[in-house]
Amino acid sequence: MKDPMHPPMNRRKFLTTVGAAASALPVGAFLGRSSAAASKPKIKIGQIGTGHAHANGVFRSLREVIDDYEIVGVVENDPKLREKMADVYSGIPSLTEEQLLNTPGLQAVVIETEVHDLLPTAKRCIEAGMHIHLDKPPGESYSDYKSMMDDATQRKLTVQMGYIYRYRAPFQFCYEAVRKGWFGDIFEVHSVMSKKVGSASRKKLAQFAGGSMFEIGCHVIDATIKVLGRPHKVTPYLRQTHPDRDSLVDNQLVVLEYPNAIASIRSALVEYQGQHRRQFTVCGEHGTFDLRPSGGTQFRLALERPQGKYETGYQDVTLRPGPRGFITAFRNLAALIREEKENDYPPEHDLAVHEATLLASGYSISP
Repeated sequence: MKDPMHPPMNRRKFLTTVGAAASALPVGAFLGRSSAAASKPKIKIGQIGTGHAHANGVFRSLREVIDDYEIVGVVENDPKLREKMADVYSGIPSLTEEQLLNTPGLQAVVIETEVHDLLPTAKRCIEAGMHIHLDKPPGESYSDYKSMMDDATQRKLTVQMGYIYRYRAPFQFCYEAVRKGWFGDIFEVHSVMSKKVGSASRKKLAQFAGGSMFEIGCHVIDATIKVLGRPHKVTPYLRQTHPDRDSLVDNQLVVLEYPNAIASIRSALVEYQGQHRRQFTVCGEHGTFDLRPSGGTQFRLALERPQGKYETGYQDVTLRPGPRGFITAFRNLAALIREEKENDYPPEHDLAVHEATLLASGYSISP
């Protein structure tokens, strides 16, 4: 495996790699029920943890992919969290981790613990021979994450990260347009990933020194690296709005530097209705992709010359929403487990994302 601490790959080579992945999953892929999956044995899967902010939504998505998966059980060791388990888990056996990992034929585990338990749980699942869907951010240590990823690669196991924008239709459109050269050489990526949280959430998030960028900025760092690759330099700017109340770093900016491009990402936890101003913009010398809000399906597209059915100039584009939540991600995971396709997000990408996320959040990384 290539260590992302080494010099990054040539950008043209990176875009070729992105193109190979994108061509394996064109925009709109996996939008309907998998007809081929119905004739294949279902993949046995379980979930460990319900404490992550994404846990219920992720499990809802998993329950909708019944043509690919057989859900064997859910593990929740915290009695208080067990009491709060939503109706989404109704009818699913409650197991211990030992029972789950020793289930005959189990192939995959979804890990939705609270953040501080994500990586230790992932390591145990990899050691048990499981493919995993791992939520974000995967801990505050780069070396521990890399060790887990190296172990998974050696065992030929898939680690799928739970970044929310990976299979959203507008992002897939953007990656394909970049691959095809519609925008020419990319010189700028800019994104915003913000929201406003209350005092209880502030207290919970303050336990992590990385603040807003660590908590939610990682999603657009993932998308930025998909477009530009691993940055040469990462410069964070960290601010606290209320240092007299708590230690939460709630207003952040990071600049990612490349030989011929600059990416900037802002992330705050104090912006009223911040989710409605979330954005992801990619600018090249021949065109621009401008998605606002980043969770929507409409974006502005500027082209210097016509491309496909799109004309010269600025135009509004609206795509079909596609499956909600992580449905497409789970279908993609099933295809990877069955060895039907190449990974759109190989370990080298995920390592680069975690490295950049930690540096963007103010952490230091030892060689």
